[in-house]
Amino acid sequence: MGRQFEQSDDSVVVVIGSGAGGGTLGHELAAKGIRTVILEAGPRIEADQHLDDEVTSHKQLSWLDKRTTSGSWSIARNYPNSPAWLCKAVGGTTLRWAGCSPRFQAHEFQTKDLYGNIPGTSLLNWPLQFAELVPYYDRAEYKMGVTGTHGIPILGSNANQKVMAAGARRLGYREVSTGAMAINPVPRDGRPGSNHDGFCYQGIRSNAKWSTLNAEIPKGEATGNLEVRSQCHALKIEHDATGRVTGVVYVDRDGVQQCQRAKAICVAGNAIETPRILLNSSSSLFPDGLANSSGQVGKNYMRHVSGTVFGIFERPVRMHRGNVMAGLIRDESHFRPERGLVGGYFFETLALAPTFLALQMQPGAWGRAFTSDMEAYERMAGMWFTGEDMPRSSNAVTLHPSEQDQFGLPIPNVHVDDHPNDLAMQQHAYQQGSRVFEAADAIRTIHTPSYPSGHNMGTCRMAQRPADGVCNQWGQTHDIPNLFISDGSLFTTSAAANPTLTIVALVIRQAEYIAKQFAELTI
Repeated sequence: MGRQFEQSDDSVVVVIGSGAGGGTLGHELAAKGIRTVILEAGPRIEADQHLDDEVTSHKQLSWLDKRTTSGSWSIARNYPNSPAWLCKAVGGTTLRWAGCSPRFQAHEFQTKDLYGNIPGTSLLNWPLQFAELVPYYDRAEYKMGVTGTHGIPILGSNANQKVMAAGARRLGYREVSTGAMAINPVPRDGRPGSNHDGFCYQGIRSNAKWSTLNAEIPKGEATGNLEVRSQCHALKIEHDATGRVTGVVYVDRDGVQQCQRAKAICVAGNAIETPRILLNSSSSLFPDGLANSSGQVGKNYMRHVSGTVFGIFERPVRMHRGNVMAGLIRDESHFRPERGLVGGYFFETLALAPTFLALQMQPGAWGRAFTSDMEAYERMAGMWFTGEDMPRSSNAVTLHPSEQDQFGLPIPNVHVDDHPNDLAMQQHAYQQGSRVFEAADAIRTIHTPSYPSGHNMGTCRMAQRPADGVCNQWGQTHDIPNLFISDGSLFTTSAAANPTLTIVALVIRQAEYIAKQFAELTI
């Protein structure tokens, strides 16, 4: 474990959250000699304590504090108090992710210019270009051990991927692989290669999959410059009379309210908790919440267009054997407006264990049709799609007007109304997913509605102009120079790819910027 810092030490950087953004940033800052404290709301559950069963693992790792939903999206009907599947433990949601790590595409940083004025959206160009992020993508891929980069082999195929690939190629798709996975195919970076046991999604028991718990945090602690405080739930951020942030008020593991002083604060609580903390930190100087002079904190929430297609076959597939998401189709991810939609999407293999599948395949379903599908489990293949959804200012995380959490603070409400482009993309993906499995001789296919969001973005977005967003191209808030956003909240648009690699690349870049500011004493 790392060293311990005094609560009165106002020379440290405080990072709220220990996931892809916070955990990586903690390591990067510590490695640069900057003393850093990470506050993590959940416990530290090491890899050997992680559980194979998806249902019990969900209970062990998840952020289960109550949230509410509203809007037309299916989550508000099927999961009204669980808009997102996130983790509340050291390592954050890197403990429960599939490892899929493609890069964003160059055009996805300039969608306002490319897509034009789409009614009902708040599209905006990113304040940085793809080319500026390329060297940081390289460093992120090396850090995470992304397959197919830096000489790292790609993962082997399992039956689920072979079925998907066979159908894809018969359909004419060409960009089909098991690449871009942050799962070791061979031993690397002190961690073993994957044993393809099918349990790499729920936790990191084998340690083959990259997470901040098994990679970034131990390395940061080894420098002597990083302290990770688990079960320390951040409540609000304090500031001085000039508006500069000075510390984080939190409740420790004993239920005692504390305050850690800071020279700078980086918020990495995911795109629901990050705006919630800023909004709950309102004061007479910042009556609408911290860093919210634009009114954009909490706005433009994005979670990716998603859904699942299962195919049932004559012969056994046994999709549960092997890595959950080690299969990728990129062909639909490109900008092809002739499809009747802007943006693109990926297909990725997906397998669920029987109990979790029964809970999620058709929420609330029962009867002979449902049980017939479940009886076909051994003969089932699965794929998930993830695509670019449109930012809308009305899709937002706000504070609930009456419900409070265990600390007496308003809980977050997540409101989403699907944009017509989102619905068009979802229907296109369902159709193409079924065609892939049918081309591989599926007897029938099943369309499963969206699960609670795993990809949460946009609620404190980057923008060139302070009036358009919350932070600049470094994640530094426009209003408060020593307050940073360090997670997917800062995404200007969602792109199609899974967000983790881009979060890591952005915070590596941010750490360099913060270190320079420290050296020049301008924070």
